[in-house]
Amino acid sequence: MSPSRSAPPTAAKKTAARTSRPRGATPPARAPRAPGGHPLSEAFILHLQLERGASPHTIAAYRRDLTRLERFLGDRLATFSGDDLERFMGWLQDEEGLATRSAARVLSAIRTFGAWLVRGGHRQDEPARHLPLPRLGRPLPVVLSEDEVVRLVTTPEGDLPLAVRDRAMLELLYGSGLRVSELCGLALGDLQLDEGWLRTTGKGRKTRIVPLGEPAVLAIRAWLAGPRQELIDRATRKGLRRLPAELFISARGKGLTRQGFWKNLKRDAAQAGLAPTASPHKLRHSFATHLLDGGADLRSVQAMLGHADLATTQIYTHVSQRSLRAAYESAHPLADAPSAVPAKARKKIRTPWNESTR
Repeated sequence: MSPSRSAPPTAAKKTAARTSRPRGATPPARAPRAPGGHPLSEAFILHLQLERGASPHTIAAYRRDLTRLERFLGDRLATFSGDDLERFMGWLQDEEGLATRSAARVLSAIRTFGAWLVRGGHRQDEPARHLPLPRLGRPLPVVLSEDEVVRLVTTPEGDLPLAVRDRAMLELLYGSGLRVSELCGLALGDLQLDEGWLRTTGKGRKTRIVPLGEPAVLAIRAWLAGPRQELIDRATRKGLRRLPAELFISARGKGLTRQGFWKNLKRDAAQAGLAPTASPHKLRHSFATHLLDGGADLRSVQAMLGHADLATTQIYTHVSQRSLRAAYESAHPLADAPSAVPAKARKKIRTPWNESTR
């Protein structure tokens, strides 16, 4: 026997190891098993792809949530009980460190999975349906002011191809309210610049028409007038073989990814002196809020954002302080009446109208 390899433990040693724990002591917790690609979870993912038309990001989220469940349950993916799920939810927050909102999303995914199991005859009940979702507060969207948007959009300067591209992407993101995945997924054939609109496919593979403002149209035209082709020519000389169909491309001649755009946005936001938490979705929030401030009706904003439920769009009405103030002044009988509070005291009173709407 090689001296570098120890002999396997004998049966007596194994017995001694088992009996060395004090009587009555709690055995160590068993770590959740690694996922094994359970056939039911794979069949459910296939159902989401083929029958429900879920986006790749939605598929990835469901797969991630089911992987967690499978790690916890092992082979009992079709036979879990309500008690199992309660322990699982506790494990998510205590061991995995998931926030309440993330844990609620996981439970929602398991409810969808459980309903699919029942419809497919894999089980008779849906224990996840009886488990209450964690209570969530709904934070108001954080938006940029109009001046901040102007500073951000005008940060990419010059005629270099990447600067022209970044300026066009920022103009389009704010001018249309697209999601960042929709922005990066735009193809040349989705644009109708002469008519001033574009076609995009959002969540649930739903297609919608979004109008374009003149600044966005001009910025896109400047990008298509030469800088885009210049990047393609450079990449072709370095070995690019397939012409990109995407509207916005990287320096390597391929479609720009969400992560790539996010990185560029954070750099531009820092140069513009904005908060480091600037994100593509803040421009989407700003688009919706500024539309409502300007008098747009809620249904039109819902259609442009691609929200399936009007309640999702209504949250922007809580942010739109300017329109709220205008509605108050036009409707309340004493809105313009002289105040009995002395002027010096009025300056110390904090109201929604003299504070930042950010």
